[in-house]
Formats: sequence, structure tokens, C-alpha cells
Amino acid sequence: MLDKTALTLAIIGALNWGSIGLFRFDLVAWIFGGQTSIISRIIYTLVALAGVWCISLLFRDIEPVETIEK
Repeated sequence: MLDKTALTLAIIGALNWGSIGLFRFDLVAWIFGGQTSIISRIIYTLVALAGVWCISLLFRDIEPVETIEK
């Protein structure tokens, strides 16, 4: 659950950075009232923490889950 949440936040952050790079438009700042608003800063922090968490996904040995057929 935490992996999927972190990955979702990292994707949102990547899309936001893409919009900044391509269009000079910060979607998070636009929605929440500027880059310095407390809500925007919380979102930026959560996205950063999610990115750090996603680094751990690169170093995990994930074995396929076997399904049990009924």
C-alpha cells in the first residue's frame, strides 16, 4: 500500500515538473495558492518523501506472487 501511494505521489510530482519544464506552469502552486502557501509546501514535501521512498524500490528483490486457483 505504501509503495503504491509513494509511486502515485512521485508520478504526480513528475507530471508537475513536466508542466513546469514545458509550459512554465506549476499546477500545484496554481491549485493551492502559490508556491509559498502552506498546503503547497506540504504537497511538495510529501512528493519529495515519496521520491525518496521510491529509491528503495530499485534495490528490492521482488519475487512474483503465486496465485492459488480454486
